[in-house]
Amino acid sequence: MGALSPAIIPALLAAPRTARADQALLTSVSYAKRRRIRRRIQVRAEAAKQATINFSDLDWKSKYQSDFEARFRIPHITDVIPDAASYPSTFCLKMRSPISSEFSEGYPSDEAWHGYINNDDRVLLKVIRFSSPTSAGAECIDPNCSWIEQWVHRAGPREKIYFKPEEVKAAIVTCGGLCPGLNDVIRQIVITLEIYGVKKIVGIPFGYRGFSDTSLAEMPLSRKVVQNIHLSGGSLLGVSRGGPTVIDIVESMEERGINMIFVLGGNGTHAGANAIHEECRKSGLKIAVVGVPKTIDNDILLMDKTFGFDTAVEEAQRAINSAYIEAHSAYRGIGIVKLMGRSSGFIAMQASLASGQIDICLIPEVKFNLHGPHGVLNHLKYLLERKGSAVVCVAEGAGQDLLQKTNATDASGNIVLGDIGVHIQQEVKKFFKEMGQPADVKYIDPTYMIRACRANASDGILCTVLGQNAVHGAFAGYSGITVGICNTHYAYFPIPEVIAQPKVLDPNSRMWHRCLTSTGQPDFI
Repeated sequence: MGALSPAIIPALLAAPRTARADQALLTSVSYAKRRRIRRRIQVRAEAAKQATINFSDLDWKSKYQSDFEARFRIPHITDVIPDAASYPSTFCLKMRSPISSEFSEGYPSDEAWHGYINNDDRVLLKVIRFSSPTSAGAECIDPNCSWIEQWVHRAGPREKIYFKPEEVKAAIVTCGGLCPGLNDVIRQIVITLEIYGVKKIVGIPFGYRGFSDTSLAEMPLSRKVVQNIHLSGGSLLGVSRGGPTVIDIVESMEERGINMIFVLGGNGTHAGANAIHEECRKSGLKIAVVGVPKTIDNDILLMDKTFGFDTAVEEAQRAINSAYIEAHSAYRGIGIVKLMGRSSGFIAMQASLASGQIDICLIPEVKFNLHGPHGVLNHLKYLLERKGSAVVCVAEGAGQDLLQKTNATDASGNIVLGDIGVHIQQEVKKFFKEMGQPADVKYIDPTYMIRACRANASDGILCTVLGQNAVHGAFAGYSGITVGICNTHYAYFPIPEVIAQPKVLDPNSRMWHRCLTSTGQPDFI
């Protein structure tokens, strides 16, 4: 589909729209317009939300909380099969007995064991009570910035389960691009499934594609198979983008006898998982669909962080340090490092903060100019005069408005970005050449080195707990959910709430202000 006429876009934005229509609009325009439209859609959504709240109603807070609880209620097997039987959990780490032929009776249930999570346990979504909308990073519901408690479901093992382990065939699929920690999550899902007593565990090769490509056989998984896979990067199962239709996937799952599926991926992959969940509900199938958010960009809503992010920030230090050494060792040296971050600059920001060697950090959420008296190039000139060298860190999605537009998309429907790193490198060389001043420019792009490495210790722990809780959620009968860390606690979220839009860095947040303090950079506008 070609780009829409500029005259049509304002009319489309002004008209009442559905989420599906908004998404159709976003995928039909160029990247720069897409970013502007997404922001306007977000603003419109917030305005619409406030418009539906009658703040003169003395009971508006409780009504808002009721609406929030309804939105964040996590789907359960009993929604589709009201008479679905429950069984005593086979997961109990206090009393271990040999597994009998009836797995659901194999581990004696110990109701006095305090390792189970109550279904009514909740995690507080937001912990800061802002006193004013003008406070840094404030997220206010009403003009007075009233405090309203918002709770999400706590993750963990339940006392009652809704699947007999001997009847379970569980599948794991990894989609999208590579990410540190994929093997860690796969490994822990398999181990936890076996602790519950599951014997049939398979991996679907190369993402959703593995459901339709007859040349790709499912991979039997066991603790023996996955024991050491976390010592390597990548994915044991392979990854790919795109795939067959939702109906084809569900039909394939039925044919294979799969009744639990664990989907590891980002926003697009989770949208697919939610569609699979909805199709299963519509067909009345007892299938648990559980997601584990995977993105080094850390751009999933409502979560503290996603696995792979810490490793990406740590690995980025190597590239930044190399750029610093190159720049610092050269006469009037400039080092430029491009890091991942399509729509959010979390990696660039955190890597800049961690290194202490960055003079300029450029992210997608903050517009900047290269040229002009307040542009990046003029500041580089100042840095060379003041301290003899400079290091620039730029996120891949930053400054796309400065590049030639493209309507090309990848298999996941993502706009193919222009190379902002190369563009800045060329503009810097051209700028100093035209001024007749020397500048030794070195450009480093560590993109695929960062995402292909194994998870570090921090991400290894995160992946382990996410994998465990994904299995706990599936056995508890939940479906159409994803698991994440929220205010240091693990929680279950309904998939639609976390894929509504990518999480972006707030330029008014304290963390971005800290980054600016660290770099000392001005506004480049």
